[in-house]
Amino acid sequence: MGKKLESITSELKEFIAQQKIFFVGTAAAEGNVNVSPKGMDSFRVLNSNKIAWMNLTGSGNETAAHLLKNNRMTIMFCAFEGKPLILRLYGTAKIYHPRDIEYKNLVDLFPKTPGTRQVIEMEVDLVQTSCGFAVPFMDYKEDRSVLRDWAQKQGDEKIKEYWLEKNTKSIDGFETKIS
Repeated sequence: MGKKLESITSELKEFIAQQKIFFVGTAAAEGNVNVSPKGMDSFRVLNSNKIAWMNLTGSGNETAAHLLKNNRMTIMFCAFEGKPLILRLYGTAKIYHPRDIEYKNLVDLFPKTPGTRQVIEMEVDLVQTSCGFAVPFMDYKEDRSVLRDWAQKQGDEKIKEYWLEKNTKSIDGFETKIS
């Protein structure tokens, strides 16, 4: 059934590339645990023990706040078509903002997307697979364009104003250092 691995295999890298959604889990020592669904073309396997994902503007900024308090992160993929599989990547992460040189080095790995807020890089120290036998089959139709359209309409300056208004603190009041 499930396996624990030290790194992302070439087969798992292919599986990841085919997925349309992934889930990110983070938590500080206190406060709420956060699990966020992520989509679009926003995930890259950099090598067998390192990944990066592009974080887009949202109503909250929990991942950033949690990573500043506790850099542990879990990423989960589920097969909604084909062979059943759940894949979890466990590790430690760093968050990079547009002002950071690491951001500039990583952001070009992704399509230019309005509203890109951060890039998160994670050192993977455990890879776990499990059966996924109870995960339902679901058909992918298309990516939603709502976030991209909204960010495009706002433009860079209004996006930065939005970050200051909505993304500087987590729901638990933790700083995100977005500004």
